[in-house]
Amino acid sequence: MDYNVYLLATDPKNPCRDVIHSRDTGLKIRVFCLDNEQFDPDTNEIQLYGYANGKLFAFETINIAPDDALDVVGAIQWYAEYVDYPQMEILPDDPRGDKNIAM
Repeated sequence: MDYNVYLLATDPKNPCRDVIHSRDTGLKIRVFCLDNEQFDPDTNEIQLYGYANGKLFAFETINIAPDDALDVVGAIQWYAEYVDYPQMEILPDDPRGDKNIAM
């Protein structure tokens, strides 16, 4: 079974602004720390959510291609391992419910 290799681009000015890159495909996923910043989901992208170390994260694809959609969960699982929280539950919807997430 083939496994993708993922890389992480970090923003030195914003520790909550990581981007997961697949080395082998065009998949890119932007990471948002929802405890620290606003998040306005793009209706053309895939969004998933997860808690790690008591913090809520949103994961949003960047220019998702149909062939890459199946790799999104694997990339988020890799990120969860990277941040030392392999038990992160990946959620399909924002667990904050009807909270206004964009202004």
